[in-house]
Amino acid sequence: MMIEQLLGHRTIRKYKGDKVTEALINQILEAGCRASTTGNMQLYSIIVTRSTEGKKALAPCHFNQPMITEAPLVLTFCADFNRFNLWCKLNHAEPGYDNFLSFMTAAIDTLLVAQNVTVAAESLGLGVCYLGTTTYLASEIIDILKLPVGVVPITTLTVGWPDEDPEQIDRLPLSAVIHNESYKGYSVETLDILYSEKEGRQDNRKFVAENNKETLAQVFTDIRYKKTDNIAFSRMLLDVLTKQGFMNH
Repeated sequence: MMIEQLLGHRTIRKYKGDKVTEALINQILEAGCRASTTGNMQLYSIIVTRSTEGKKALAPCHFNQPMITEAPLVLTFCADFNRFNLWCKLNHAEPGYDNFLSFMTAAIDTLLVAQNVTVAAESLGLGVCYLGTTTYLASEIIDILKLPVGVVPITTLTVGWPDEDPEQIDRLPLSAVIHNESYKGYSVETLDILYSEKEGRQDNRKFVAENNKETLAQVFTDIRYKKTDNIAFSRMLLDVLTKQGFMNH
């Protein structure tokens, strides 16, 4: 059943008004925290937002996507070295985790937990939506959630009872992402084959037409993830990492 569940994953953006009980929340969070973690340090924290006021405060940080305020539950997953650093100092150990490698370690821990929470939630009939906007305006999220130095928001999940059954989002074939023994290159012919199904989908063709582009790739490079935006948000994130104590060289 677990394989079927994973293969059936769908992004849910519309939720019923029914609440998620405290017991159920704790169940999925406990399952999430059983994820693998570097050195068993558990370098993450999860901020649970249920209140209308809290969700409204977070909404602009996610470009006011409606599921933020409509979902009964918003979970912000944060890379967290603050707690571990404090524990080290309390026990006469001097932490050396004010660097980019440590941030990456904590970020990986955080994403593993987020995915465990996703699988646990979906196994109980709940729906989720990942919000990639979390790192774009991380500084504002830090202020709203009062995150101390050593803590950086990595990803956000909206969670609730699904009020839609959307079409499953496409994925590339396994042959596109699996490399046996060593990395293989991609010829023009191979790329055409690997992306043909994605490019041929009706929803993606509509996407291209609506944005007045010639190809689906141009929608990504010119509309969705533009170079200028990538550079701007990268600089903002680097500033956040410096402010939160992860850029000691």
